[in-house]
Amino acid sequence: MNSQELTLWRLRVVADPDPAAITRILERFQHLNVLPRRVVAEFGTNDTLHVEVDVCGSLPEERLRLIAAKIAQATCVVNAYWHRL
Repeated sequence: MNSQELTLWRLRVVADPDPAAITRILERFQHLNVLPRRVVAEFGTNDTLHVEVDVCGSLPEERLRLIAAKIAQATCVVNAYWHRL
């Protein structure tokens, strides 16, 4: 097996407390037919929504960057970035 296939990535998103923020984040994965391994969302102490989306598989880093950039374009999103687990 290729080590790229075993890579686990976590997308971290900070967003305004918008009820549609989670939907806007997850729709990017739906458009690419990618099923996240794990999704966690919680409100922070400073009225922000923190969302983590884990993806395991062989998505190229370029595509991951594109996903984060598209998510960051949403008006309710403050920041979105990936890191490898």
